[in-house]
Amino acid sequence: MLKSRLSVLRPAGLLSPLPPVARAVAGRRLSDIPTAGADPRPLAGVKVLDLTRVLAGPFATMILGDLGAEVIKVERPGSGDDTRAWGPPFVAAESAYFLSVNRNKKSICVDLKHPRGANIIQELAGVCDVLVENYLPGKLEQMGLGYDQLSRGNPHLVYCSITGYGQTGPRCQSPGYDSIVSAVSGMMHITGPEDGEPVRPGVAMTDLATGLYAHGAIMAALLQRQRTGRGAHIDCNLLSSQVSCLSHIAANYLNAGQEARRWGTAHESIVPYQGFRTKDGHVVMGAGNDKQFIKVCQILDLMELTQEPQYKTNKLRVQNRKQLLRILSHRFLQETTVDWLRRFEGSGVPVGPINSMQDVFSDPQVKHNGLILQMEHPTAGRITVPGPAVRFSSFIHDDPAPPPVTGQHTTQVLRDLLSYSDDIITALQEAKAVA
Repeated sequence: MLKSRLSVLRPAGLLSPLPPVARAVAGRRLSDIPTAGADPRPLAGVKVLDLTRVLAGPFATMILGDLGAEVIKVERPGSGDDTRAWGPPFVAAESAYFLSVNRNKKSICVDLKHPRGANIIQELAGVCDVLVENYLPGKLEQMGLGYDQLSRGNPHLVYCSITGYGQTGPRCQSPGYDSIVSAVSGMMHITGPEDGEPVRPGVAMTDLATGLYAHGAIMAALLQRQRTGRGAHIDCNLLSSQVSCLSHIAANYLNAGQEARRWGTAHESIVPYQGFRTKDGHVVMGAGNDKQFIKVCQILDLMELTQEPQYKTNKLRVQNRKQLLRILSHRFLQETTVDWLRRFEGSGVPVGPINSMQDVFSDPQVKHNGLILQMEHPTAGRITVPGPAVRFSSFIHDDPAPPPVTGQHTTQVLRDLLSYSDDIITALQEAKAVA
């Protein structure tokens, strides 16, 4: 079928079968093995075909790109990724949302519903190491782009599916959106003021957690492929990611039958461990053990509390939470945030202010950690986004590629990876299979 659809557009010889995996070294093609003096980033030479949109998938593939992978982002002709329209704010015509999670990628516009467009994806999957997608289960199979179909031509392909609820099960055909799954998973139930309504977390933590799980699973599958020479299908979904992140809250219920509740900034099992209002703002302070509680009392000039039997241990402090917190809250109101931070400095007690975005990106540690990343965008000019969270001794995250404009690299990718001629690319554009 592939030959019949593209034979008029492709030169002879380009539709020959993929080289056998038997020529691979530890699961990698000989041509892909990095050589001395090559890019030192961990994923240099790895090609990722990115069919994802919005946040969870693009966040995962951005991390792979930061680590050196060549990420080819497939977008709809015309509108592109949904988040390109999510604003304001916009930087020139570019959505700040889109810019935040799409650096180090190449954008190609392909109409997957067009037969020739689907064939292009099949061919790209044949020369890539990883494919990441976030379509409803079964949707790509209808286009001939499912794992079983693509892995027949490329057995070493790592194929990661990101969905709302998983590949199978009673909810598998439901669309997955961060806020909905945050509610279904119980995350929203435990988030918000103690006596208030459930609250959506300030950023899409369910999406972001799923992106992190997906990135880690892809890395593990690539390592496994080094041993076996074969790829794998990864089922990553928002529900499983968020429920697994319920951590001790879930364990409290599963083992002790203890239903969760909202605690605002407080911790249900540690006291004191929460935010306190100061004369001009807020600080968050936590005493994780009895020695730290004594230190807190010393800093607050409340040493008499250390002699009270009801506050001797954390268990007792949890049981007598309300009266203790009334005393501490009254004391914190008597001085400014800066004064309290100065008092706690060097004490060994964890403490910090509740920062605005302006405060965050003025923080010297944030600057030192390289978390303010600037790039020159082809249409928006100088843009700034949060930088990579992890640093390596073996390379520096310097000179990142800015997020692409829609279809910026379509011609380049078709020419360089699939050896398409200019005439073929023009024909595909005229047929509206690509843009």
